[in-house]
Order: sequence, then C-alpha cells, then structure tokens
Amino acid sequence: MATQAAPQPARRWGHTTPAREVRLGLRRIYILPTRHGIHFALVLLAMLFGAINYVNSLAFALTFLLGGLLLVSILHTYRNLRGLTLRAGRHPSAFAGDPVHFHLSIDGGPGERLALRLGLDPSSQQLFDLPAAGVIELVQPVPSQHRGWLALPELTIETRYPLGLFRAWAYAQLDSQALIYPRPAPRGPLPEGGGEGQSGSAGRGSDDFVALRPFHSGDSLRHVHWKAEAREQGLQVKLFGGNRSRQLWLDWEGLPGLAVEPRLALLTRWVVEAEQQGLRYGLLLPGQRIPLGSGDGHRHRCLSALALYGGGR
Repeated sequence: MATQAAPQPARRWGHTTPAREVRLGLRRIYILPTRHGIHFALVLLAMLFGAINYVNSLAFALTFLLGGLLLVSILHTYRNLRGLTLRAGRHPSAFAGDPVHFHLSIDGGPGERLALRLGLDPSSQQLFDLPAAGVIELVQPVPSQHRGWLALPELTIETRYPLGLFRAWAYAQLDSQALIYPRPAPRGPLPEGGGEGQSGSAGRGSDDFVALRPFHSGDSLRHVHWKAEAREQGLQVKLFGGNRSRQLWLDWEGLPGLAVEPRLALLTRWVVEAEQQGLRYGLLLPGQRIPLGSGDGHRHRCLSALALYGGGR
C-alpha cells in the first residue's frame, strides 16, 4: 500500500529511522557557530593580537574571560537539547488538500529547557520552553495533497540558547501516519432510493422517545443517554419512533461513466451528507461491503475504505 510523503528540504548530513519515540543523545545532536558566534570569535582574535602587541594584562584578562564565556556557551547550547525525548501521538485524519495536524509530545527530563524550536523548516518552527520535569504537547501541521496514508515528515528541533553564539540541532523521524480521505465533491443532493426504515417503536425516527437499549459500536453519539451514564447505569442509546428513517446505500456501481477519483469524491460527499442528516447508510465498493450504520465510527470506516480504495495514491 502506497504511502505519500511530504516534500522535505535537502540537507547535507544526518539520517534517522522512523520510531514512535526518539531520544536525543550524542550521536543525534549537531552544533555549529552562528553568524554572531563567528563575529564574536573574530573580535576575540583581534583583542588577543592587540593584547600581545601592547603586552596589556587587562586586555589579556578580558580576552580570556570572553573566550571562556564562548566555550561555556557551547556546553550550555548542547545540554539544552541533550536528553530530550520526542514521542508520536495519535494518528490523525483529514480530507485531501486540508492540513493534517500531527500530535506529538516532548519530555524535557529533569532540567529546564529554554528557547527550543521545532518544525519542518525555519518558516514553520514553533518556539517553546520546557519546565523542569515537564512534558509539552505540540501540534505540527503538515499539508496534504492526495488520499491515502501520509507519513509525518522528518522534524528538526534546534536551540541557540543561551547567547545565540551557537546553533545546536537534531533530526527526528517519528513513526506517525495520517489517513487522508478523498476530497469531497461540491455539495449536492443525496441519491434517491435505498429503502425506508419501519415506522413505530422499532423505527429510528426522531419524533417521539420510545425506549432505551444498550449502546452498540457505530451508534450515533447524538442519541446516547448521557444522564443514564452519569447515574452509572451503563451506556445506553435512545430509540425514537413516529417517522420513517431512510436507509441509504451508497453504491459504486450506481455512478457509471465517472473516473475513479471523481467517483470517490462524490461517494465521500454522500457519506458526509448522510452522517450530517442522521441517516443510516451503507457503502458498496467493488469487493467490499460496509453494512448500514451511523455515527462517527461508521463514518470513519466508510471514509477509510474510500481513502484506501485501490491501495491509495
């Protein structure tokens, strides 16, 4: 099954393998002077030549003091990243063309971490601090283009703390994927037909309350009797009667003449519309049949089948 990957900027070195958890250690962290750090070092060099030329002890003292500050800042910049742990969160989903919001957490360990930046590139980096023994939850948006699985691109985490003279950074490839649904077609009417539900107490109408029954997977959360759950009577669903509820089948073969992607887009639109209208609907695809149902779980099952039809793109 194909997995799409977002474009990544080219870099000269640093390779990581996908993992649910990445801990930053000696082999993962790189450090180089910034432009300000190079200028600072050049000024120190000029001060050293001046101190040697004039044999000035105060100039020597100031030069060595600032040189020691430069060396100590290397250690503090490196230690600001060392020991950080990045973990992938839950797998998100989105429609093609919409940004995908990947969730991840960062554990700073026992020490305080300041002025950290995380992102796919400099333009998308997020600035944050980590308190001692703290964990922060971040959301990383990633653009999507096609239906199917989308892997979280490689992230860059960096810091220039404390003086901005050195930049330390590391690459983290977290093993996280998002399922991208097909882009829905423009809004349009639902297909006709598919049969009608039975009216009365056994029906699924919305006029009069009839009874309660135990919750089943695929039931709409809109019909859950939350007061019964609060009284610790178990998760139950309200049944209504008094009208006739449509039972709608969304059939791949009912759209002859359309190419694959436009057909998937129209079926996606119908799934979204049927769920919004509170209908019981099923999906018929070549080699796959999803029975009648409703609710968020059923919606996700239908949209997942459409997203992965033919192995995804």
